[in-house]
Amino acid sequence: MKGPHNIWRLVRTGATFERTGAMQAVLEAVDAPRPIRIAARVLGWPFKWLGLRGDPSVPPVPRALTALGPAYIKFGQILSTRPDVVGPGMALELQVLQDKLPPFAMAEARRVVEQEMEKPLEAMFSEFSEPVAAASIAQVHKARLVEDGRAVAVKILRPGIERAFRKDIDAFYLIAWLVETLSPASRRLRPRDVIEHFEGVVMQELDLRIEASACGEFHANTGRDEGFVVPEVEWFLSSRRMMTLGWVEGITLSDLAAIDAAGHDKKALGARVLQMFLRHALRDGFFHADMHQGNLKVAANGDVVALDFGIMGRLDVYTRRVYAEILMGFIRKDYRRVAEVHFEAGYVPADRSIDEFAQALRSVGEPIFGMDASRISMARLLAYLFEVTERFGMETRTELILLQRTMVVVEGVARSLDPDINIWVVARPVVEEYITEHVGPKAALRDLWQTVRVLSRFGPRLPALAEQALLAQANPPRPQRRNPWPERLGYGAAGLAIGGVVAAVLALI
Repeated sequence: MKGPHNIWRLVRTGATFERTGAMQAVLEAVDAPRPIRIAARVLGWPFKWLGLRGDPSVPPVPRALTALGPAYIKFGQILSTRPDVVGPGMALELQVLQDKLPPFAMAEARRVVEQEMEKPLEAMFSEFSEPVAAASIAQVHKARLVEDGRAVAVKILRPGIERAFRKDIDAFYLIAWLVETLSPASRRLRPRDVIEHFEGVVMQELDLRIEASACGEFHANTGRDEGFVVPEVEWFLSSRRMMTLGWVEGITLSDLAAIDAAGHDKKALGARVLQMFLRHALRDGFFHADMHQGNLKVAANGDVVALDFGIMGRLDVYTRRVYAEILMGFIRKDYRRVAEVHFEAGYVPADRSIDEFAQALRSVGEPIFGMDASRISMARLLAYLFEVTERFGMETRTELILLQRTMVVVEGVARSLDPDINIWVVARPVVEEYITEHVGPKAALRDLWQTVRVLSRFGPRLPALAEQALLAQANPPRPQRRNPWPERLGYGAAGLAIGGVVAAVLALI
């Protein structure tokens, strides 16, 4: 158990949640059992006067988290990506969590830069502004390079943030231990696993080299995407506690009046944001997982600019194909194929009825497709889909939950720009393009060629492998009496397979 020395922090947390009204909201969101509710009241109500008041204009849970400080704010942001834990309503509320804090002093920012780069600030930057943005973990300054006068954005971690986070994470582990101890039923929510996930994400964000690397990879992947821009990393001015990117001017996508005044086509912007997200998720398997309006700008020439790469999502090749086939199946209303994909991927246990699952999927899709364009929601479809798959025994998959959460955010951005956007019409060309390239005969031939290429690397070893298989067949181990024929047939099949691979490789060579 971690964090027994943080009892005071635990009491202060409970008191703040009680005083702000967040306690009741959280307990209802997670459907907390009676022992947890009693413990929460014991930790909160008697000490309510010790709790922080927070901003009354903010909803209760974000109000409490904001009052408790950076680690709690970040924890709320991470939980907004886990509707499986806090429920879709609470996840949606946490998405609007205000991540704004007072900036730290310029003198401290200068000290960090000079310490990290081991040279005077003036040797690197001819200009260095006051903070232009301050969040829970870091703040950003606009600067100009001495070398060539280019404008850059310098992101600097808050002083002492690592120690503060480690202390609060220790307290979070204590809370998780108490929850699991008082209510064994709550273990289905895996409280300690949630804290471990949070700790992993935060520890990465506290090393700006990781974010710089994510930005660099995203920049390389999207370099040829017309109308979409990712700033370039200044690697020689980036380290663990500071990161320097190219400065990009633009209007934040939340400022609709300014976008109209600049003459930008909001309908085209909405469609581009949605299509780019899908393209990155399907084509690259690496997508921006925090694409809210504050992290997106529109440049003077109409390009969409992405910022803040602390939370990125990944999908492996197989998951991308599954996701694309599921979306395409719904677009074509082929619910049987959507059901088959879930069973083929192992998302739904094989002992369940595929026909019943297809019927349940029809109940998800048909009402949505009966709506007018302004109400058709891909995010709603994904949410319903997860409800159905949960009923059929599908286990939680973190990467798909992050994808769902990001899809909800992206759809919200697109609708804010174009309330009448037809999500499915906009998504169809991207999904069809991916299906054409990565699913079907063309993809099968590509996969076969990749397999042959991998096996060809073992070319010199194939004869020895075949000999070992044949010797094993001739001299099987005899730990106990059993029917040898299935094993011998297996070895024989292995030998034939290796022989076939050898023949295929020789033919290709």
